[in-house]
Amino acid sequence: MKSRIALPATLLSAFAILAPLQAQETTGGPLNIPDSISVLAAPDPSVRKATALVNGEVITDTDIEQRLNLVVAANGGGISAEERERLRMQILRNLIDEKLQIQEARSQDIVINDEEVQQTFLRVAQNFKRQPDQFAAYLKSIGSSEASLKQQIRGELAWSRLLRRRVEPFVNVGDEEVQAIIKRLDASKGSEEYRVGQIFLSATPETQETVMANARRIAEQVRAGASFVAYARQFSEDSSAAVGGDLGWIQIGQLPEAVGPILPTLQPGQVGEPVAVPGGVVLVALIDKRRVLAADPRDAVLSLKQLSLSFPAGFTQAQATPRVEAFNKATRAIGGCGNVEAVGEKLGAEVVANDEIRIRDLPQQLQPILERLNVGEATPPFGSLKDGIRVLVLCGRDDSTAVAAGPSFDEVYAQLNEQRVNMRARRYLRDLRRDAVVDYR
Repeated sequence: MKSRIALPATLLSAFAILAPLQAQETTGGPLNIPDSISVLAAPDPSVRKATALVNGEVITDTDIEQRLNLVVAANGGGISAEERERLRMQILRNLIDEKLQIQEARSQDIVINDEEVQQTFLRVAQNFKRQPDQFAAYLKSIGSSEASLKQQIRGELAWSRLLRRRVEPFVNVGDEEVQAIIKRLDASKGSEEYRVGQIFLSATPETQETVMANARRIAEQVRAGASFVAYARQFSEDSSAAVGGDLGWIQIGQLPEAVGPILPTLQPGQVGEPVAVPGGVVLVALIDKRRVLAADPRDAVLSLKQLSLSFPAGFTQAQATPRVEAFNKATRAIGGCGNVEAVGEKLGAEVVANDEIRIRDLPQQLQPILERLNVGEATPPFGSLKDGIRVLVLCGRDDSTAVAAGPSFDEVYAQLNEQRVNMRARRYLRDLRRDAVVDYR
């Protein structure tokens, strides 16, 4: 890539704001403008400034900010100024790749029409349980826009269609390879199977250290409460990015050698340390796990009653402690579900029931407790001053006899095929980057 060294307009403005006010020489003829000035207000975000030209096509500061605000909103806004700036640089790189992908698709006479983009946009709005106009208003409220999301959708559709035409026909997966994997997986009956999320960041030997540091920062952000799905959606260079990095149910033998050993060390909801793999760095998150060809106790369907006790506004921890202790004592000796309403009335607690909830659909911290709980017993109290405290009383359990089957021939074939398509796609994009003319402004 060709680049011109120059400070972005936003960075220049930041330096100017920090400059001290002082008497200065003037220029500009009748306008009497000083040669050196201090800008006293931030730039107007509605002004579209060119940040990069990619083969002559513009990426503006507004494009970057609107895409960045999607990530910030997905993480609840809890992103530091330093992390925001790092994400901003990453998003600029992503937007450059997106431009290259759309341009290459166009050169192959692949054009994604507005109707296709709108259909995908409607599905995304439905996922957010909003009507399209409501979703567009929501995007605007977080500092993004409908146009920004639709451009991302257009890029994903164009690249996917290009790969189907130019890469997939030249990828071969042999039946013998698939059968060998299935045989190895069948031999692992009773072992654990994992539902995995993945973020892949490409790297060269020269950039490996920097990319690894970026992956570690993403891991730190996710552990602090950021959305793994949002990071995967925006930054992963794997085809699974479009579904938030979700690889589905897989076994350790189906993963790269460096990645597999990480999974047994994780609990659902946790993210591992990034590892180097051929062509880049991988960061994995464990979404869920189960045993192959064996019934999973977490598929048991429970009948539960919940007692919940809320605290008045302004209640302190010291004031709440006696009530928590009394709540714990009463529910620990509850004596079965038939007494729940009477105990709830005595404690001033609300009672609700749910007769069909699977253990795996409950919060991760509660799952092992409920697996061991006998009918008629209650969990320990859980909650907070803000949300109140509650317990769950087990009224019944229907243990699952369903067996988690191993992956089928078609599933193994599809995964091998996708792995090889991804590898070629990364090389394809690397070549596009190498030949691109990118002028930074």
